[in-house]
Amino acid sequence: MNLSEILERNSRMYPNEIALVERVPSKNIRKEITWRNFNERVNRLSNALISKGVKKGDRVIHWMVNSIAWLEAYFGIIRTGAICVPLNFRFGEGDFKYCVDIAEPKLAIIDEQFAQIVKAVSHPSLTLDRYIVNGEGYKFGMESFEDIISKSCSDPIKQEIEDENPCGLYFTSGTTGSPKPILLTHKNMESAAITEVVHGLRKPGDIWVTLKPFYHTGDWIHWLGSLIIGGKSVIQGDKITPRIIFEVMHEERGTVNMLLVPWLQDTLNALDRKELRIEDYDLSSWRLVLLGTQFVPPSLVLRWKEYFPNMLYEVNYGLTEASGPGCIHLGIGNEHKLGSIGKAGFNWEARIVDENGNDVPPGAIGEIIVKGNGVMKEYYKNPEKTKETIRDGWLYTGDMGRKDEDGFIWFVERKKDVIICGGENIYPVEIEEILQKHPKINDVGVIGLPDERLGEIVVAVIDLKSDLIPSKEIEEEILYFCERNLPRYKRPRKIIFDKVLRNPTGKIEKGVMVKKYSNLKFNS
Repeated sequence: MNLSEILERNSRMYPNEIALVERVPSKNIRKEITWRNFNERVNRLSNALISKGVKKGDRVIHWMVNSIAWLEAYFGIIRTGAICVPLNFRFGEGDFKYCVDIAEPKLAIIDEQFAQIVKAVSHPSLTLDRYIVNGEGYKFGMESFEDIISKSCSDPIKQEIEDENPCGLYFTSGTTGSPKPILLTHKNMESAAITEVVHGLRKPGDIWVTLKPFYHTGDWIHWLGSLIIGGKSVIQGDKITPRIIFEVMHEERGTVNMLLVPWLQDTLNALDRKELRIEDYDLSSWRLVLLGTQFVPPSLVLRWKEYFPNMLYEVNYGLTEASGPGCIHLGIGNEHKLGSIGKAGFNWEARIVDENGNDVPPGAIGEIIVKGNGVMKEYYKNPEKTKETIRDGWLYTGDMGRKDEDGFIWFVERKKDVIICGGENIYPVEIEEILQKHPKINDVGVIGLPDERLGEIVVAVIDLKSDLIPSKEIEEEILYFCERNLPRYKRPRKIIFDKVLRNPTGKIEKGVMVKKYSNLKFNS
């Protein structure tokens, strides 16, 4: 049963139950839709797309911010058998043109806020009549999303869709270079959704709260858990702040959500400073918080547990090439393994291998590879890169890790981010984990910068807590902290007080930071 069929099933089984709630407090917006009405609007959109010539296998650009309309557009596209191409809402003209060049779409569904951008990008495959705008499209010579839905029929679509048919073309939010186009199938998505339900112990009555963007497979797959169980979910608009997180969980009686590490840090800092008080909110329904998209420092989880001793947490490891989160996960209740990314997820296998693809012994560092139904179909239009990444069904992640005697996997570093200093391999995540324990540090990113004598030296970019001003005294205090907690060759040679650059999913943009600071001169 593919995702579109599951939506149709929910409309029959839970027709009058609320499927989606959309909140944008800054605009005083709160709206909801039932499973029946959700499915009916998807049928209307699918029929409209077919009338415009969209057919099975075509690509349709999907450039929208989180909303009920985002989900209607996604399902409307895949129900026709076409391939949905979700774009990052932070993209500009150059990014849009890059994605359109690769996808060669038949049509595009966009939010009104992107209309001026697409008008400025002249592209032969997307004339103005090939755009549908969620908003007042007539202002831009484009059709309105609401108009075509209201004018189209709600008859079910008769389209044969196989498990191996593609349904999504995702442009990864990489930390360097141009985003890679990754083709995922209906089978990939269904498998990832089931894994999500198993890992999160999702059950009827759960209310999922979406905070992250849907264009990223992370929160999209988490939302699919609600689709599988037929549960209500809340789509939170506006900028995410600690207060917004508490308000939505309180007001909507949310049970499960996902927090990026920066949100976790900000919330803990707000609680520490008494800017936010748990007793001002009823958070008793909040049973589980999901953590991931980057290394999760154990110190943060332990601080969180001090405030929420009864709340469960789950750490997920994943990547778009594996249909998002879950190919490896820590598992609920494994507090004794904090810092580990866990074991192979439900219906997944995971290994640590050397450069020849042979398993390494426990404790040895190698590349993490995974195998399961979530492994992507391909890097779109790039058979060489696909062949290099998928070998005998195993996905080579490019991440380095080690497996302990109990079989738990510990993430070490991105293969490309390993620092080689004086012939020694140094893994930045290990240093970041130590520095996160310093009481004056809010955020930290460790990078390697070029050095004539040693090849590279270790540099820590540190964002101090908001009430502190960088000084020589604080720098010396942190360096002394490193002396006591790190072997000499791993200690930062230099500290830079600055904001840690992160992409929209919370990953540290180490390549960007290396370029930013590479002209600085240090003594090695």
